[in-house]
Order: sequence, then structure tokens, then C-alpha cells
Amino acid sequence: MLPTNSDTLFERAKKVSPGGVHSPVRSFKGLDRSPVFFKSAQGAYLTSVEDKKYIDFCQSFGPLILGHLDSDIKEKVHHMVDTAWTFGAAEIYSLELAEWMTSRIPFLEKVRFVSSGTEAVMSALRVARAATGRKKILKFEGCYHGHTDSLLVKAGSGLAGVAASSSAGVNDETAFQTLTLPLDNEALLQQIFTREGKNIAAVIIEPLPANYGLLIQRKEFLQTVTKLSKENGTILIFDEVISGFRVALGGMAEILDIKPDLVTYGKIIGGGFPVGCYGGRKELMDLVAPLGPVYQAGTLSGNPIGMVAGLETLKKMERLSGWSVLNKRTEAFAQQLNQAFQKNSNGLIVDQFSSLFWIRRNNSSGSPIRSIEQIAPDQGTTFKKMFLNCLDQGVYLAPNAYEVGFVSMAHSEDILQEAVKVITKASQ
Repeated sequence: MLPTNSDTLFERAKKVSPGGVHSPVRSFKGLDRSPVFFKSAQGAYLTSVEDKKYIDFCQSFGPLILGHLDSDIKEKVHHMVDTAWTFGAAEIYSLELAEWMTSRIPFLEKVRFVSSGTEAVMSALRVARAATGRKKILKFEGCYHGHTDSLLVKAGSGLAGVAASSSAGVNDETAFQTLTLPLDNEALLQQIFTREGKNIAAVIIEPLPANYGLLIQRKEFLQTVTKLSKENGTILIFDEVISGFRVALGGMAEILDIKPDLVTYGKIIGGGFPVGCYGGRKELMDLVAPLGPVYQAGTLSGNPIGMVAGLETLKKMERLSGWSVLNKRTEAFAQQLNQAFQKNSNGLIVDQFSSLFWIRRNNSSGSPIRSIEQIAPDQGTTFKKMFLNCLDQGVYLAPNAYEVGFVSMAHSEDILQEAVKVITKASQ
């Protein structure tokens, strides 16, 4: 019989795992309570060990664009489980997903599947360094690219672009090979390319930054990033682990009409199972072993269960015009919340792009948030109160003030209406 108390389970978990969790944000750090332990999920809902149901806007941080336990995906997964769990050899399932993806995204000429977004980013950077013979990487504050050492850095003091480690265990030599700039600043971007252009192997950016709030970028800024990368022989990498196949079939690259040299994907292409992918121009991808000198391998890469779940997810979204449906549904949801927040004068606002949304404290200027420096200083305390009230009333948001929410196809208009009422009340 399952234990029925999250507090008891958390105490047990802390004895055997760091902080009692297997990814930091799950710990409810700073929320002054134990995390909720869940035992099941269905559609738009999670069910806790206490048998309480929650409308889920975390959706495992984005992969479940159809919702939990979608019936069509479940059928494919069950059939695959009865067929094979893993091969460690060439198989047809990753081939079919790769063919589907490359047939629909023009710049995606070849792909390599891995097991996580972090692994995909790490491999794409290795390809970029091999292709250019350069060492340095340029990233942006507010974009998260997984926990590979060279990207666990933050802006240092002094000279623009200088970085410092943001994690213990990342040495200075590694951090110094990464240049860091704020988002939405063409002047500093031009400055860093003037100074370091010949040394920069790759620029990596989330074209829709969604790991430190929802920082919707101006198209002109992203076009400048693209232009300067091309002029300096620098590989442009779009990190679309979150936005890929969520905001549109072709991700942000399609919406922006920008063709990156390399792209990283994850989340949705695994249909709820562990997956990552990097891909792009043929001449770059052909540098990867066994064709080329860039070594990368993985025991469970292209795991067949994730491959069939991902392919069926993408096919179903395409068949249902799912991206259009979700965009309209989420836009209406965000508008209703914003109207309620404005009526209640609670100082909150919802930023929304496609099926992603972020509830935040309105900053003093009332202008869009495009960089982390513009986020209101009391975002954390404001979110904490709202989050705990939502939790009490049966709505589960990602347990961090800077994480975004995700709407899935399982979030019907009735469910979203119910959520509007709960969040409105919780934010008063």
C-alpha cells in the first residue's frame, strides 16, 4: 500500500537523495513546506499520495504537450514495451522519427538522438569547436542550457562578456572559455564580436528564453545575433529544448524565419520519456563519429520507447492542428487572468507566448521583460504566496517563481476556466 503523507515521504527521501529530490526545483526550496509527492497522473491532472487532484500546469516541465497518459501515446508505448525495451543496435524507430523531423524542418538535414537536453547541448558545442577550431562560447544571461560545465557560468565583473562559474566544481579555466552577455543588448553584442569574434566557436541562445521567466525577445535582436555570427564565422546554435515542437511545428526557428547552423531539441520529441537531440547542417553533423572526428556515444540513445512516443505525439499534433488550438486556448487563458489581475489591482501580469505562460510581478515601468535585470525584485515573495494558495485549492504550478507554465491539449476550456478562478482567488 502506498504511503499517504508527503511530509513523511520527504523525510525518507532526504536520507537517501541530495535534498530529497533528483532535480533541484522539485524540492520546494524556499516555499516553507515539503514537496507534494504524486502517485498518478491523467490528462491535465496530477493525483497526490493523499488522493488530492491538482490541475497541472507543470506538465513535467514541458514534454507533455498532449497531457498525461494520452490514450494514443499509451497504445504505442504499450506495444513497444511488448516488442523491445532497448536494442543497443541499429533499429527502425529512431530512423522513423528522424525522417519525420528532417522532412518537415528545412535546415534540419541530419540529427543525432541522445538521452537529455544537456547531452544534446554538450555535443553541439563539441561539434562547433571542431568545425571552427576555436575555443570560446558565447551565451546569454537568463538562458539555461543544461548542466554542462562550460555553460554553468554567469556574468563576471569588469570587462563585458567575462564569465564566472555559477556552480561549485566548475573550474575557472572552463568558465573563462565562455563569454556571457545580457539579452536584448545589441551594443554589447557588437562590442564582444569586435573584440572576440575570431575566437568564438559558437553562440548559443534560447530563441524563446523560458528558464528564468518568459523573456520574449525582439526579432531584431535575434536577427542581429544571427548576422554577427555569420559575419564572424561563428556557429549559431538555437537551444529549442523547450520551444522546439511546442510553439510551432518548426519551433522558434520557423516563427522567426531564422535558420540556425545547429539546433538542440528535447522534451516533446520523447513524448514524456527521456530524450535529447542535436542536428542541423549536413556538413556539421558529418563531423560526428563514425563519419568524423567528433566522438559522441550513448548506451540508451534513441531508446525505442521514447522514439515511438515522440513520433506519435508529433503526428497527433500535426493531425489535430494542435499548435493552433493550443496557442488560441492559452492566449484566451492568459487574457482572462490579466483581466482578473487588473480588476483586483494585485500588481500581477501574465506573459504568454504560444502555450507557455509566466505569472510575474509587474515591474515599475510596465514594459515587457526581456532580460533578467528587469524582473521585479519581489517576484519570489509574490509568487510564494500565490503558489501555496493555488496548491491548497488544487492547482499545481512549477514550484519556482522563475519557471514558466505549460498548457497541454488535455487542458480543456472548462479546466482552464476553473484554473482562472483558482489563480485569481489565490493571488488576492
